[in-house]
Amino acid sequence: MATKTKDRSAPAAPSQSKAEKPGQAARPQGNGASPMSPEILKRLYYYMLKCRLVEERARTLFKQGKFAGNYYAAVGQEATEVGATIDLEKDDYIAPSHRNFVTNIMKGTPLEKMFAQLYARKTSPDQGRSSPAHCGNAETNVITPASTIAAQLNIGTGVALAYKLQKKPNIVVALSGDGSTSLGFWHEALNFAGVHKLPIVYICENNRWAESVSVKLQTAVEDISVKAQGYGFPGITVDGNDVVAVYRVAREAIRRAREGNGPTLIECKTYRWYGHSEIDPAKYRQPEEVEAWKAKDPIPAMERYLQGQKLWSDQWKEKITGEINAEIEKAVQFAEQSPYPEPEEALDHVYSFSIRERELNRKPWSFRGSVSSPAND
Repeated sequence: MATKTKDRSAPAAPSQSKAEKPGQAARPQGNGASPMSPEILKRLYYYMLKCRLVEERARTLFKQGKFAGNYYAAVGQEATEVGATIDLEKDDYIAPSHRNFVTNIMKGTPLEKMFAQLYARKTSPDQGRSSPAHCGNAETNVITPASTIAAQLNIGTGVALAYKLQKKPNIVVALSGDGSTSLGFWHEALNFAGVHKLPIVYICENNRWAESVSVKLQTAVEDISVKAQGYGFPGITVDGNDVVAVYRVAREAIRRAREGNGPTLIECKTYRWYGHSEIDPAKYRQPEEVEAWKAKDPIPAMERYLQGQKLWSDQWKEKITGEINAEIEKAVQFAEQSPYPEPEEALDHVYSFSIRERELNRKPWSFRGSVSSPAND
């Protein structure tokens, strides 16, 4: 796997490590953990592969001019996104950032709706209103990402507060990047959650770069997880390219949150292969750095691990790859054949019904003809 120093067969759960001490950065140790079932190991691999194939197809479609706006790929970070969210239940929430498009998959959002979101079509979860990167889905409890960096943490923290007030056993997983930790939203969310012991797990995807700013210029500490100490709950640093390690740490944090023991901050050290977005050539990074992280690709690392567990065959990979690609192709066709929303629908879900009707009934208002100047109204 990605880290040679870790014993993959039995890494320790956080409760058996330093992670239970508030603010103590800790890494899984090689003892004391229960073995994982073949089913979950294969599911972890399947979803990492699916996320990779979906993201690479989305990047290709963007470069072909199939959809407008922008796209923020998380290729290379699949172990974090899958390992941290695969254990969620139906009524749990995810609060993703603009880079976590594929976390919709982990909550069961159909690929058809996800690609319709990229294409801004009426069949998308927001009916064609928002940026391609802002893919949320109320039906599967995925909060729509906020354009303001880290603001999704505040919304997710609010959902966690609601769950606590309603005495429901559900939790929230909120994701953000290392750059978000320099913003007030991030600290406000963690402070509030710590004070009220909310059922939420914060995942910091430390991919070394906040757009073009190095993490070394973002923080003076080596491990971002130590910042949890200021808010009175555990902070854990884990290899974000090691899906088994991320899964074990996240599972324990989710259990803590669900049992009413409050939040956890998990820092996953990982890397995005491409630029901040598809229009960013990322020339601020050294090629050697990029290639070194690509050598830590979590997917072939998991393949080697599964081979060691006798859970692998080339035929199985070929089979699931074919199935996933067929699902993607069907979703792309669905998106391309879906209609755009009608112009009048731009007012839906934005204003109250009375204001919407008043605006639609204004005589000078016309979407289809020449647009009247408000000055002539």
